[in-house]
Amino acid sequence: MVMAGYMKLLGSEVLDVYPMRVLNLHPALLPSFPGAHGIDDALAYGVKVTGITVHFADEEFDRGPIIAQTAVVVHEDDTDETLAERIHKAEHALFPQVLQWIAEDRLTVEGRRVHIDRSY
Repeated sequence: MVMAGYMKLLGSEVLDVYPMRVLNLHPALLPSFPGAHGIDDALAYGVKVTGITVHFADEEFDRGPIIAQTAVVVHEDDTDETLAERIHKAEHALFPQVLQWIAEDRLTVEGRRVHIDRSY
């Protein structure tokens, strides 16, 4: 199951049926800027680098084990729209890669740590 822009918390009735199989895409480098306004929050804070995070969903917003992240540089003249455009471009590159790893059964989870078998 994939959540990208879903904006609702899933409960145990779904997560227990699909343990470590519900993915979320977040527009920031978690654990920084969790919640619904990752891009706006990064700009408001004045960071020089933000990015995207793909993680397994759990019963708390943006707290599940992190699978992969990609950094995105914040430019001095960025607006919400220009930064969002680069964030989405990074999402479109990373998310299919994560889905491929899952399809090939290359991920294992130990506690909060996700390991990727890169021997392929």
